Amino acid sequence: MKFLSYFSSALALLGSAVTAHPVFNELMTPVAPLKRATGAFQQVPNFGPNPSGAKFFLYTPNRIAENPAIVVAIHYCTGTARAYYSGSPYAQLADQKGFIVIFPESPYSGTCWDVSSRSTLTHNGGGNSNAIANMVTWTLERYNADPKKVFVVGESSGGMMTNVMAATYPEMFAAGIVYSGTPAGCFYSQSGAVNAWNNTCSNGQINSTPEVWAKMVFDMYPGYDGPRPKMQIYHGSNDNILHANNYRETIKQWCGVFGYDPNRPDTTQSNTPQWGYTTYTWGNGQLVGVYAQGVGHSVPLRGQDDMRFFGL
Repeated sequence: MKFLSYFSSALALLGSAVTAHPVFNELMTPVAPLKRATGAFQQVPNFGPNPSGAKFFLYTPNRIAENPAIVVAIHYCTGTARAYYSGSPYAQLADQKGFIVIFPESPYSGTCWDVSSRSTLTHNGGGNSNAIANMVTWTLERYNADPKKVFVVGESSGGMMTNVMAATYPEMFAAGIVYSGTPAGCFYSQSGAVNAWNNTCSNGQINSTPEVWAKMVFDMYPGYDGPRPKMQIYHGSNDNILHANNYRETIKQWCGVFGYDPNRPDTTQSNTPQWGYTTYTWGNGQLVGVYAQGVGHSVPLRGQDDMRFFGL
């Protein structure tokens, strides 16, 4: 594919260091205990082709809305679907609003997501992204869900995968929210390694142009010319696992995709949505960046704000 040759060269020039994926405990910012969900959390064993072996867990509230929305909530490294179900606000929000939550689970040791291989960085390529897309398709059909109200959110490794999902399946998602991730394709492995770690990217040493980053997205689904999901990007200035420069590069990537100037947001709001956070908006909300001064890895989830961004 085109992106393999052009982006391989770009990473080689930058001295990309791709290694076996380390197993580490991510320094997640503590959050307040969540109210217990009241619906059903269960594994779905058979949902269609799944060559990557990702697991599919589904949360259905007791009262499901007619033609419900779907939120795909993707866990961090060392996490599981059950841990994210218990530790994130999305099941409780589903109880309130009647949408369905898909909690995918990584099949790899350490449970990071594959955001490095050619298969996962390709539309219908057979990797983790393809498996998650098939979970969405199964849920849409089984619950007569609204295909115009499918959303994806994740933090850290799950945030990285959220960018990949928005790039590889733009027709599937109305919006994506990334907490403390990296640009789609930033971990790309020239060797095709699955679930590889990229020190150059994680350390924030890859600096490219909006055009190069955008081409990476476009080449993940060649020929696609339809609408793309709106995106919201959170990152902390003190992130010592996925360096804060990944915020700037992710903003450049989506500015390149949407045709905005990353240096000229339409609005800049200090101390929004809370003190120390700065919110930047492009294109009437098509792209929103939230930079959290003094916050490490990862930015705490903001469930109610997520619902507003999703229009739920």
